[in-house]
Amino acid sequence: MLFRSLGQTEGDVEKLLADIRANIEREVKARTMARTKNSVMDALVAVATFDVPKALIDSECEARVAAARAELTQRGVPNADKMPIPADAFATEAERRVKLGLLVSELVQAEQLQAKPEQVRARIEEFASSYEKPAEVVSYYLSDRARRSEVEGIVLEDNVVQHALAKAQVEDEQVPFDQVMETK
Repeated sequence: MLFRSLGQTEGDVEKLLADIRANIEREVKARTMARTKNSVMDALVAVATFDVPKALIDSECEARVAAARAELTQRGVPNADKMPIPADAFATEAERRVKLGLLVSELVQAEQLQAKPEQVRARIEEFASSYEKPAEVVSYYLSDRARRSEVEGIVLEDNVVQHALAKAQVEDEQVPFDQVMETK
């Protein structure tokens, strides 16, 4: 019964342990990649010396306010659409997001870092490998332009990160397992 509840129908302890190890390794890889991506994006913003147009920041602030209201509405908060949420509360985040968006866009254009179809498919297949029926997950993503576009965005960011890491002076850092797995 325990084996079936963990997706292991044969009752093979070694197979179950291998599945658990593969899942943990996949999770560690994903979290390590996310930490690296955040570090690279932070570094890109830190070295950017241009001013961001106020209109773009204001627009991003309004988008953040709209997103906050939508989340409150989804959580069942009454009158969330009329709740006063000061747009300037999002100013720092908005400036960072806009600056990063402009930087990434320029890097993608200048260095031709667009997501290639084979990269998108490989990323979808990697993601799907953790599911019971990976072929159905691959089909799910490839059959819909919006879902495929989400993965293209992830691959694009990965390409920017890989490009930045190739150009930067990088030091590997040993991070304890519990620190990698913590959520903030």
